[in-house]
Amino acid sequence: MKIAYKIIIFVIVFQLIGCATIFKGTNSHLGMHSNPSGADVYVNGKNMGKTPLTLKLSSKTTYIVEFKKEGFKTITRNVTNKVGAGWVILDVLAGLVPVIIDAVTGAWYHLDEKNVDVQLEKLYPRP
Repeated sequence: MKIAYKIIIFVIVFQLIGCATIFKGTNSHLGMHSNPSGADVYVNGKNMGKTPLTLKLSSKTTYIVEFKKEGFKTITRNVTNKVGAGWVILDVLAGLVPVIIDAVTGAWYHLDEKNVDVQLEKLYPRP
């Protein structure tokens, strides 16, 4: 009998909260690396630290990331977000409420990590 109550409670919670909100959350951890390391990382104009660095960022936002190091060219990258198709499918199967919750919170988004590992170029290469 106790197992049946647990299953009913799980189903109710599953209906009231989005799948991605429960299992993933609304943030992504984004590792930033540069070669050479020690570059200052600016996210949307704010200095976040030096590489290597892992940041916890909102998944529903896109970001402009700059890598700056003295003697090297500044590299600017766009970090975009994408909707995880798996989360959308699970939400649709669970009903309308989870779709709305995950859409509003942005939990079904994930950040694209392909632009956060950079090779810095010397500002004035030696001849």
